[in-house]
Amino acid sequence: MEEKKAESTNKNVKKANLLDHNSIKHILDESVSDIVKSRGYKEDVRLSNLKLILGTVIIVVALVAQFYNKKFPENRDFLIGCIASYPFLYVVLNGVLQLILYTKEKNAILFTYPPEGSFTSTGLVVSSKLPRFSDEYTLTIDSADPKSISAGKSVQLTKSVTQWFTKEGVLVEGLFWKDVEALIKDYAKEDEPKKKK
Repeated sequence: MEEKKAESTNKNVKKANLLDHNSIKHILDESVSDIVKSRGYKEDVRLSNLKLILGTVIIVVALVAQFYNKKFPENRDFLIGCIASYPFLYVVLNGVLQLILYTKEKNAILFTYPPEGSFTSTGLVVSSKLPRFSDEYTLTIDSADPKSISAGKSVQLTKSVTQWFTKEGVLVEGLFWKDVEALIKDYAKEDEPKKKK
């Protein structure tokens, strides 16, 4: 019975390869996403869906050209049309995807809607950085619409990842959870209207 309990607790443990900064960043980002969602923010997946749709259009053109029902001499005009439109679609749609990544997504790991019952009309953009050859993890919370009147000021947390991981690479979730929740509370304080005295 005790072995089963030990196995179930080991399954919930988040472990990273401490020599791989991508592994560390992935585990921290995943945990941040879980923490923000647990605070009542729902994920906004519209941007991800747009990127998937653009990628699907590019693939569909290639598949139609490849598996068109007629043999080569009969489908010559169709193939020429697909071949001519594919580079255009590929370049244009990939350009749009790169533009979205460069202007909107940047280092974002999570876009959210505002929490239910909140007076603010904007969600959050949560972004993170863990530079190569550095142990400094930077977590930033911004408003999804910085031009909105209800947008809060950006808040940031920078700490060494060594404070959240054991020597074996296990994430000490309690400490990390506490730091991220404090950052969310800081953002919420900035977001609240000032009371008159």
